[in-house]
Amino acid sequence: MSGAISPNTYGTFTEPTTLVFQRLLPGPVERVWDYLTQSDLRRQWLAAGEMEQKAGASFTLVWQNDTLTNPPGTRPEGFGETHTMESRVTVCEPPRKLTFTWGEGDVAIELASQGEKVLLTMTHRRIAEHSARLMIGAGWHAHLDILNARLLGNTPAAPFWDGWVQLRREYADRVPA
Repeated sequence: MSGAISPNTYGTFTEPTTLVFQRLLPGPVERVWDYLTQSDLRRQWLAAGEMEQKAGASFTLVWQNDTLTNPPGTRPEGFGETHTMESRVTVCEPPRKLTFTWGEGDVAIELASQGEKVLLTMTHRRIAEHSARLMIGAGWHAHLDILNARLLGNTPAAPFWDGWVQLRREYADRVPA
């Protein structure tokens, strides 16, 4: 298909504290939206947590990264089996745009149909510390790889933690201090 968008697998810092990912995923857009908003589907690639689809709704993300791949790989020191984060939906325009808080920052995800594919553009804003930029860059990268595999009906290619550790090294080489 001529003129098709071919997103880079790696996230790009468009500003020192703003990380953008683009991924071309199997569609349709409504199916990708469900993987963003439905807890039972989102837990298969990112984190569980019931989310009411309306601006202002609070929700809790619950990560259990050891369950994302079999085997999970070697969890790095300092990471627990479960991690939670309180969040709040700030924009919800089904099935095209979802924005939610993430600590001091926010994450905006936009979906656009590209034929039978869906262009996902994710922007994570206000990642202040360099070490957080490396962890978050590697994390989103690994989680989006798993989302793509799930949407294709495939088993994720690598153990989550081993992949994340390798990606963190790669982001350390790519992201200036």
